[in-house]
Amino acid sequence: MEPILIYGFPLGSSMGLVAALEWLGKPYRLCRVDMLGEMREPSYARINARHETPALITDQGRALTETMAIAEWLAARDDDRRISPDPLSAQSDRMRQIMAFINTGFTGAFSPLWVALEMDPPRPALQAALREYGKEAVIERHDKLEAMVGDDPYFVGDRPTLADALFIGIARWLEFHEVADPGRWPKLAALRTRLEADTAVIFATALESGDGVTGSGAFRGHIPLAEVIDRFGT
Repeated sequence: MEPILIYGFPLGSSMGLVAALEWLGKPYRLCRVDMLGEMREPSYARINARHETPALITDQGRALTETMAIAEWLAARDDDRRISPDPLSAQSDRMRQIMAFINTGFTGAFSPLWVALEMDPPRPALQAALREYGKEAVIERHDKLEAMVGDDPYFVGDRPTLADALFIGIARWLEFHEVADPGRWPKLAALRTRLEADTAVIFATALESGDGVTGSGAFRGHIPLAEVIDRFGT
């Protein structure tokens, strides 16, 4: 069977993994999940007890969670080195270093902003403090990531890798939370421009929005969440 990536909307970090599957070029399916609704239902715990996306149903029918674990699963099957360098190379070390930073401190810096946005019932004073702290943290993490960008067109070399996939899924949160002008970080802004013009990223973004689009041919269709839970939930 083809692996099934369970990805979230709106503005899910998993959008970048959809682009990575397009770059990889091997057959895959998708399951589109409303993070504000379906993902919070008790039944979703059969796929991920933490009620988060992304999740992957592997070609062996096992549920795999956590972004880094899914990215490593994809890298291990990247026989043609389309989305990852040779695992024993310096380039691979750099890719994994950047992936780890994006998946931890960079993504985590947005957490106070999401908490403030979704707080119910509202607590205005706490929400204001969370927004102030969160914006400062996001700016500091962007400063650090800007310093990690080299002279290549992408994070590692002249073609996008899994590091770019993890980045592009998160990058648009900067504007959504109205933190700062992306131009404050020119290297990251240039990288975003290249990635957002990439056909795989355009495809992944359109799918996230619910648009019917055509990708590389590797995508074999969506599977409803209820079916995924019935077939593969524990």
